Amino acid sequence: MKVYYEQDADLALIQSKKVAVVGYGSQGHAHVLNMRDSGVKQVKVALQEGSASRKKAEAEGLEVVTPAEAAQWADVLMILVPDEKQAVLYANEIEPHLRAGQHIMFGHGFNVHYNLIRPRADVDVSLSAPKGPGHTLRAQYQMGFGLPGLIAIHQDATGTAQAVALSYSKAIGNTRAGVIETSFREETETDLFGEQAVLCGGIVELIKAGYETLVEAGYAPEMAYFECLHETKLIVDLIYEGGIANMNYSISNTAEYGEYVSGPRVVNSDAKANMKKVLEDIQNGTFARNWVLENQAGAPGFNAMRQRMNSHPIEEVGEKLRGMMHWAQNDRLVDKSRN
Repeated sequence: MKVYYEQDADLALIQSKKVAVVGYGSQGHAHVLNMRDSGVKQVKVALQEGSASRKKAEAEGLEVVTPAEAAQWADVLMILVPDEKQAVLYANEIEPHLRAGQHIMFGHGFNVHYNLIRPRADVDVSLSAPKGPGHTLRAQYQMGFGLPGLIAIHQDATGTAQAVALSYSKAIGNTRAGVIETSFREETETDLFGEQAVLCGGIVELIKAGYETLVEAGYAPEMAYFECLHETKLIVDLIYEGGIANMNYSISNTAEYGEYVSGPRVVNSDAKANMKKVLEDIQNGTFARNWVLENQAGAPGFNAMRQRMNSHPIEEVGEKLRGMMHWAQNDRLVDKSRN
């Protein structure tokens, strides 16, 4: 595994380029603002006409252009719109305006890996992916730190693709923590698996199941919320800080014993077998195909599932309890009015 740090990247490279970031969501706003604070003077935000993010970008003093204008202007073009929108946007508004020698970057390899986007051969294509949400990337940068990141090179038409990708990674703060070299395939498949089996799908379903089990057994919803959702952060923070052993050092012996004897009863060999099936669907393209088809149909299933999740009783209880935790509302990572 090759890891790059501050001394391995030349910030002057990206500072000398005209850089456009397509999209101003969680990742987009962090990339643009971190680059500006790193001395990248020629940086613009590319948004489609009517984008709700335009006012947020302009409020930060950023110049906003269309994706087509960005493709014509930029030396480096980072595409950070949602995965499901990238292929059509690229085909209609970016590809027709590209010129030889430009550098096209992605924050996730999904569209390139699954051949939804097939860049022309005379442009550089790379990936610079912070390992964390954009709001965390921005917060860490402002505190003088950075998130670990990944880089991958898909095409090196100019011979400078890796140097520019590393310079970009330095500008957004990733080389402060370390940038790992990977491939578009590895980044895409491991990222999707982690999201689905553990970080989003796995944890959310575990929290919901625990909450529902306690409530159905007659315990107060508020108690179920605290034990199954609220305290998840406390445990994850300990694991994040120093690994599982660090967490076990901090909790009670009773809790640790319960971990060993009851954890495998819940997440057992059947769960691991199902994880392998999830990974197979990612590797063979089944998940990608289903997600593309879902969006082509207008995302009815996705929107219905989102609505069911948002209306789950745990959300109603949580909103009430979070109102009691004023300290948790200060310095929020996610402020929907700004980012």
